[in-house]
Amino acid sequence: MSKTLLPVDQFNQIRDIFNRFDMDADGSLTHLELAALLRSLGLKPSGDQIDLLFNGIDSNGNGAVELDELVRAMLPDMTTEQNLFNQSKLLKVFRSFDRDGNGVITRAELAKSMAEMGQPLTNRELTEMIEEADTDGDGVISFSEFARVMAKSAAESFGFPVPLP
Repeated sequence: MSKTLLPVDQFNQIRDIFNRFDMDADGSLTHLELAALLRSLGLKPSGDQIDLLFNGIDSNGNGAVELDELVRAMLPDMTTEQNLFNQSKLLKVFRSFDRDGNGVITRAELAKSMAEMGQPLTNRELTEMIEEADTDGDGVISFSEFARVMAKSAAESFGFPVPLP
């Protein structure tokens, strides 16, 4: 699956549509099933257009389109605008932790913010959180490190374990 996260509701919509057109319930779409799906959306592709689209989506070349391939094909269109919106919201959350506005979250800022949210951390928990997030080893959490940990946390909460690099 792509590294880009798709909101669960959008993923569920794609999965429901996919399952509706997977007539033989084998977990993949044939040329005919993909054509039926496209026509249900009001599109009228020619046979050549369907072949071209099908071959572009079938990334593993097995002659069928699986759900993950369909999602990957649709991701660029579905996530660009949403991703910009989510980055803006995430930056607001980051800034609420970055109390002095210097672009990083220190150990003290993390401790104070978590305590104010009713989630006081032990020294050990603070150390573990900083170590998990601080990929460059500078002892603080930058926005990119914060965003990476938040994405991992969100993915895991939806049942998609994501290993951190």
